[in-house]
Amino acid sequence: MTATAAKTAPRLASRLVNGVLSIKPLAKLAKNRARNMMIKRAETIGVYWPKEVKALKARGSTAEFSPEWEAELAQVQNPNLAYPDYYLTSFHAYEEGNMGWEPATEVEVAAHAVHARIWPEAGAQGDAMLRQSYHNAVKSQILAEPKDILDLGCSVGMSTFALQETYPQARVTGLELSPYFLTVARYKAQKRQLQINWVHAKAEETGLPTASFDLVSACLVFHELPQSAAIAIFQEVRRILRPGGHFTIMDMNPKSEIYAKMPPYILTLLKSTEPYLDQYFALDIEKAMVEAGFHSPSITANSPRHRTIVAQAK
Repeated sequence: MTATAAKTAPRLASRLVNGVLSIKPLAKLAKNRARNMMIKRAETIGVYWPKEVKALKARGSTAEFSPEWEAELAQVQNPNLAYPDYYLTSFHAYEEGNMGWEPATEVEVAAHAVHARIWPEAGAQGDAMLRQSYHNAVKSQILAEPKDILDLGCSVGMSTFALQETYPQARVTGLELSPYFLTVARYKAQKRQLQINWVHAKAEETGLPTASFDLVSACLVFHELPQSAAIAIFQEVRRILRPGGHFTIMDMNPKSEIYAKMPPYILTLLKSTEPYLDQYFALDIEKAMVEAGFHSPSITANSPRHRTIVAQAK
């Protein structure tokens, strides 16, 4: 294969996949296949997806779905928050996207399944290893211990708890757009007896005070955003960071050979669950961060298919 062909083949494959996914019945089939594949993978590593989700929904009660969830949702949810259109779409094979109990109660088991094969024989520890590789990369570059940390797009708190464990003396805030995810995060924090501040807000318009954080971390967030939202978030993060503070990102690495060599069938399944993947892969993230007020970021691979980005506020 020539160098020119090597460069154009992935783009051609991606266009073909986009064509397939534009046909709704085929897109639905791909989403169902992707979901079933993850559930089966979870079982092979000892993560019993249906059983664990059922237990979380019940919360130790005899009810199939504990009424405490809805009561706590009302406490967490900001009733005045307007959700951006890009967010109200299908994500991760859920038609409701992130706006429902099913995705919220399945996030953790799904993460274990998705990250099980990052490293050979990682199994159920793959997710924890991925997060640890991120924090190792960050700590090697940021020597001063941050006092105030924001976990941007904190989901159900897995990344937030990892930050609190990495920096036990810091004040940690978790910000999330899905009130369902945030409610699960709050519940899990209470079980761990962790004092974390939870905020229901948009990452591009947090409502948090200017210059109030030393470190803002975004873990596996940006591949789920259109470019316009990503750029707006860079600008907002610069606003809420103190001068000299750091913005760190861990996400998919567009330069990974794994994605370049991914078979069209698997690429179809992946893109069926990630509607903004093309935009993320095409984003010049270094240029966008510099334009938002950061020094040129460092970018290092922290797994065979993930990268860690560290940028300091000017």
